[in-house]
Amino acid sequence: MTTIIILLCIGLVAGMLSGMVGIGGGIVIVPALVFFIGYSQHQAQGTALFMFLFPIGILGVLNYYQQGYVEWKTAFVIASTFVIGSYFGSKISIAIDQTTLKRVFGGIIFLLSLKMIFGK
Repeated sequence: MTTIIILLCIGLVAGMLSGMVGIGGGIVIVPALVFFIGYSQHQAQGTALFMFLFPIGILGVLNYYQQGYVEWKTAFVIASTFVIGSYFGSKISIAIDQTTLKRVFGGIIFLLSLKMIFGK
């Protein structure tokens, strides 16, 4: 049950950030699946890509699936809250001035890059 709650939170946060600053898949979901769920980089990428299957990533998902790197249940759970998060994230983004929004975007990418570079 804890894993389901974590996955729902990942989908919600990624959806909000997607709606707010246009990021979500590779920048939020992949590292979150690696750090919070313990997926390999391949599993995280394949699972995140599945979320964007139609129309964006169908051929990429096929490659990851053939190698056993797609976690279907995880992708479905995250996708369910990603939609809700993107709605509210876009509402927040619209209410923020451009300069602040650029700083939020840059800060998120910067912090995630530090975690990826120096984390376990």
